[in-house]
Amino acid sequence: MDFGAIPGHAEFRACRNLRGGSSCDGSPLLMRKTVKGRWNPFRYFRNTIRKSGYFRDMKTSNRYFGFEGVLAGLIAIFSALPSMAFAWNLSDGTWIDLTHEFSEKSVYWPISKTFKKTAVFEGDTDAGYYYTAHDFEAAEHGGTHMDAPIHFCKGRDAVHEVPIEQLIGEAAVIDISAQVERDRDYRFTTQDILHWEKTHGRLPDGAILLIDTGLGKFYPDRKKYMGTDKRGQEGVDELSFPGIHAEAARFLTTERNIEAVGLDTPSTDYGKSRKFPTHVILCEKDIPGFENVANLDKLPAKGAIVFALPMKIEGGSGAPLRIVAFVPNPARH
Repeated sequence: MDFGAIPGHAEFRACRNLRGGSSCDGSPLLMRKTVKGRWNPFRYFRNTIRKSGYFRDMKTSNRYFGFEGVLAGLIAIFSALPSMAFAWNLSDGTWIDLTHEFSEKSVYWPISKTFKKTAVFEGDTDAGYYYTAHDFEAAEHGGTHMDAPIHFCKGRDAVHEVPIEQLIGEAAVIDISAQVERDRDYRFTTQDILHWEKTHGRLPDGAILLIDTGLGKFYPDRKKYMGTDKRGQEGVDELSFPGIHAEAARFLTTERNIEAVGLDTPSTDYGKSRKFPTHVILCEKDIPGFENVANLDKLPAKGAIVFALPMKIEGGSGAPLRIVAFVPNPARH
């Protein structure tokens, strides 16, 4: 689906990319969008009606804009539904689960609390029915999970604040497994992006970029997947896996217009990083990161639709993530 066709969405993207305390004046819409870049459909349709001159008397406009604005919004939304349904026909294609199961085997950072599930009750009850329940505990960042922008940038979105439109969208999958085969500590570069674009065209606006390093096939073998099975600081010192170069992260946030980025490693920065510049650059621009993503080798380079929904932890810096992709039947294209 082309989100750019939704009224105000292009302006939403442009404004969201303006950071550093500035805001964006959406003068064509007679409204302002804050540094967070939130698009308010009610205000958009209200102000569109005002600008059209439908209400010449501002007092009348203030009195009736609520009803008229909502009516205009509903008309626009319901008019778009047929094209939305056509664009996302989820009955003709294949679903791919991009999530690793959570268990005691799940991969966590060497100094983080790992996943633990404890049985509360399992079995037949005195009342005659079967019942099972468990408690679980774990760090926010481990297994297949999302990094919220607040993870590395004060004042940016926490888990519960990340807009849903950033978590659902068209996937662009870039395979760097050959480079990683030669260099386990390889960092994804701008050249990798440009090379992909020579074949598949420019990264679509609003894309969810997924980077296939080839290491996903080793999960959850910590030694093969992240370079060490040791815990504590000793484990951190031995981490070895690929990530995203800071220069590529800066290119993605200034020259391209992605909604989120994910990869099949424990971190968007490579294992030997100590200052995590890629995290900082992405988080500053409110770009969430998906880590320890599964089955990226099963996705086409483009055309799949990603749904990435985290546990909605209020104020969370990260959260367990259920991420799946729908790959449309090629016969449709």
